[in-house]
Amino acid sequence: MRLLLIVGASLAGLAVLFGAFGAHGLKSRLTIEELNIYETAVRYHMYHALGIFLIGITGFFLPHRLLLIPIYFMISGIIIFSGSLYALIFTNSKWLGFVTPIGGFCLIMGWFFLAFNIYRS
Repeated sequence: MRLLLIVGASLAGLAVLFGAFGAHGLKSRLTIEELNIYETAVRYHMYHALGIFLIGITGFFLPHRLLLIPIYFMISGIIIFSGSLYALIFTNSKWLGFVTPIGGFCLIMGWFFLAFNIYRS
């Protein structure tokens, strides 16, 4: 579970880095709508990085097998949800907005599988 702590902390660090870049490097280059989209990506990135970190802590008390599927969903969700929004802002490819809900679904499923697996244990 040390690996999950490392992954969660690293993803949280990246979220802070992206947030600072948005606040200082992109603020004058983006429209208010684009800045809101970027901030949403950073916010969900951070929430779920912290979630991964907490799941890593939980792994010291629960069997690891219960946590694998939620972790896969959360990591995939960060990459797909936040990643598609970051890419949408940087490339102005509006079609990426259609990919974002898939990432949101992954994030939701990660939390539901976590709850279900804890309940089942």
